[in-house]
Amino acid sequence: MKSSYVLITPARNEESTIGTTIESVVRQTILPKEWVIVSDESTDHTDDIVKHYTIKYPFIKLLRLTRRSGRSFSSQVFATEAGIEALSLKNYDFIGFLDADIRLPETYYADIMARFATNLKLGLAGGLVLDCDGGRRIVHKQSLRDVAGGVHFFRRECFELLDGLIAMPEGGHDTITCVQVRMLGFSTQTFPEIEVDHLKPRNISEGNIVKRSMQLGIRDYALGNHPIFEIAKCAYRCFDKPYFIGGVMRLIGYLWSCFRQKKRMLSPEITEEIRREQLSRLVPFLKAKPISTE
Repeated sequence: MKSSYVLITPARNEESTIGTTIESVVRQTILPKEWVIVSDESTDHTDDIVKHYTIKYPFIKLLRLTRRSGRSFSSQVFATEAGIEALSLKNYDFIGFLDADIRLPETYYADIMARFATNLKLGLAGGLVLDCDGGRRIVHKQSLRDVAGGVHFFRRECFELLDGLIAMPEGGHDTITCVQVRMLGFSTQTFPEIEVDHLKPRNISEGNIVKRSMQLGIRDYALGNHPIFEIAKCAYRCFDKPYFIGGVMRLIGYLWSCFRQKKRMLSPEITEEIRREQLSRLVPFLKAKPISTE
């Protein structure tokens, strides 16, 4: 019996990309049984574009939110949860989150579900997300144990055990979710051989590279990143273009948050597991023997 899946897409003012995202889904070799696209108070033509596709593809549904005051990275989580609640289909095997600025290859979901079929402990997976910027496809350094939030795809059993998503004003819910899934005893995996396109630079709404990098440092603090890991990570990021700036500003954002001593929202258990995993990634480097010059 062929596996089935449903999708949730949060969207706010994505008129420039959402048409491409929809086209890449309706061309899939295995279509979703239901796809709820949540317009989070969009003020552009996002809703009109989605409505156009709902006429031809009845499995696509548009849900428009009228939001409370104030916006943050938590808004995406709230929109996603609203989409989950709006699902009418009860019988499905997988649930996926798909950002409104992603372009997928035609066999994407068939390929991902095939990976799940060969590993029954796989709880969360996705393809490798490449940023499209000025005609270039940029690969970002990441652990293949983590999965980009824009393409999260869950085994239903695993997702239901999560009992909801954690909304963080600073962002990073995708990182938290990956850790939670592993804490439940499932594995998480990005498959680098399955590439997807992110149609604009990440966190572009946060401003230029300086502002975006500093915001990532603030996010790292909110996630409870271990100071040793954060220093190592930022030093490593100094070799990314534009050289030096991104890594330094990210560390400044983290240290500024440390100085402010803002209370973290995460539970001690999740923070402890995040730090344990981070230090375990550093161990191979700390144990590496120096190269002999003799």
